[in-house]
Amino acid sequence: MLPLLKQIRCIRYLLVWKVNSSLVRIPDCLTVELSQVLGTIIAQGLPTKQAGKWQKAMTSKDCNSVIPPAGEVGTGQDNALDGEWPVESVLFMYPGKLTYGTEEVILWELRLFGDWADHGFFLEVILPAMEEASYTSDLRWNRRNGLWGHFDIYAAYVAQGRQWVPFVSEGKLDLRIRVSPAQWIEGLNLGSSQKHTFYHLSWLTPFSLEGIPLPADAFTNNVHTLSLKGILEVLIYRLSQLITGRYSTAEDVWNILTPQEQQLFHEAMEVASQPCVSSEDFKKPLPAWPGHCIGTQTFECIPLLTVPYLELASILHIGRHTHFGCGTFILT
Repeated sequence: MLPLLKQIRCIRYLLVWKVNSSLVRIPDCLTVELSQVLGTIIAQGLPTKQAGKWQKAMTSKDCNSVIPPAGEVGTGQDNALDGEWPVESVLFMYPGKLTYGTEEVILWELRLFGDWADHGFFLEVILPAMEEASYTSDLRWNRRNGLWGHFDIYAAYVAQGRQWVPFVSEGKLDLRIRVSPAQWIEGLNLGSSQKHTFYHLSWLTPFSLEGIPLPADAFTNNVHTLSLKGILEVLIYRLSQLITGRYSTAEDVWNILTPQEQQLFHEAMEVASQPCVSSEDFKKPLPAWPGHCIGTQTFECIPLLTVPYLELASILHIGRHTHFGCGTFILT
């Protein structure tokens, strides 16, 4: 296990929503809608003193717009997307279909970080918002064949290492389950179980690097795509947000790492700068998605020493718009 994992407070939830309508159409980027709908419901339900930051986020120029009908897309403007929750969080929708019928399930993860990695906050604030979204008839997002108001919260799990522990089963909540912001690393052992070399890195969601200071060697020959070293550089930037605060820097991360952690990270960075990309297949994301590009990179090899850090980057998501699920990938 990477020692620095102990510095990250995180709770990972896996949600299983079961459709209870004959036909539901999913937008191209459901996480943007998901953030808007749940965030608005949360803002309306909180006491006035606590609701201010949520209301400000949910009434931003883009987030307050009416959700477009199914099949239509947003502006695709990376800089214009507002409406991220005022808590450090990731909404990650598992790849799936665009149409669902009765009894079919939609899977997604919610990841809470820092002070907001609190199971009580999830149970008292977020879960009730999900329940309201499941039966809402609010005209702001009640469109024909839409998801909102047409699903049941069938199950919910919390991560304990690589295992998922259920605390909602068949719609019934088990309050006996105890959840801590440290259990996500229990037995995780990033990279330790991998015995073969990886060659491909496939982005599951688009990524954006705008506004993130990076050295020239963080990029491949394509100035918009990251090298392996670049991914580790952006991981450091992400860790600076999650460990030391949103406005911290990479230097702040290095300062809190032990000499052993610094040495391990430096060794991974060194080997990451050696392999080159043999091919790339990238394209622009759908206009509804934030981010600049999505695709697959093939390397001569991906050094095993870098795999734990790459796996960590895929869990935490890297770059901008991580709240909407941007910046994650798989290795093959």
